[in-house]
Formats: sequence, C-alpha cells, structure tokens
Amino acid sequence: MSKGKKNEFHPDDFVVYPAHGVGRIISIEEQEVAGLRLEMFVISFEKDKMTLRVPTARATEIGMRSLASPDMVNRALETLKGKARVKRAMWSRRAQEYEQKINSGDLLSIAEVVRDLHRRDDQREQSYSERQLYEAALDRLTREVAAVSGIDEAGAQRRVGEVLTARVAA
Repeated sequence: MSKGKKNEFHPDDFVVYPAHGVGRIISIEEQEVAGLRLEMFVISFEKDKMTLRVPTARATEIGMRSLASPDMVNRALETLKGKARVKRAMWSRRAQEYEQKINSGDLLSIAEVVRDLHRRDDQREQSYSERQLYEAALDRLTREVAAVSGIDEAGAQRRVGEVLTARVAA
C-alpha cells in the first residue's frame, strides 16, 4: 500500500461510517484518551445533528470508507430493479439480517434491503418494524446517492423513487 492510512481521508471529505451512514470529516485533531495521545477524525452527521470522533489508526478497521463510485451507485440502483427476495425465515431472523446489511455500510446490501422491503400501493401494509427498517435503509441509500451524485437529498429520493416505481410498473 503506497499511501499511509492517515492520508486516506482528509477534512471536507465525505465518508461512510457503517453504523451511521454518510458524514463529512470536519477536522483531524489530537486528543488525550486514557493517557494516550490519539489522532482523531471528527466527523459530522449533519442530518442527525451528531459529531463522531474516530481514531485515525482504526478508521478502516472499523469499516469507515470513502463514498461509493458513481458506477457502484448505478449498480445499487440496478439492484433496486430486481425482484424482491424474501426468505421464508421468521420475521425476527430476517429483521436481524436486514439490520446487519444496513449497518454493514455496503451500498449494494443496503439497496437489497430497500428492494426487499419496498411495498407497492396495492400490497399489504408493512408492519411498524418493517417500515422502520425500510426507512432506515432508504435514508442511507438516498444520502449516499445524493453525496456521490452532487445533488440534494430530495433529488436523490426522487431518483431512487423513480427506479422503485419503474420496477413496480414492470
């Protein structure tokens, strides 16, 4: 690896933190924790009004990554066009799997959750927990689509919505 881990992310970069989605590095600062001096990424999650500090040495190990490439976003949107794959397992087991996919930070896995939990108007109502998982996955997907495409979240929601609607019409 030619570039060091510390140079992988820079202030003002958008990054994806697996458990929280897309955030922006606002600074890199040193902090003393338990008597040790640690260099930390300070990441702001604007929509959640949250700031997270991540040790620079552990960022990639934790799963923090750069935004997906435009090609990866297109692959995720293609995933949405596929047929929903719902396993016959109990809901609690499926919900756990969906939660893991959402928190993996992997854009394709998140797109799979959106695809599998999306409901047409003529389909049965979603349960509360199903809707919560769907909305969490949809939010993560649209935030990353917006950041990669350089559009606002409303525009990204329209784009994702159009893909899902087209799938339903097909």
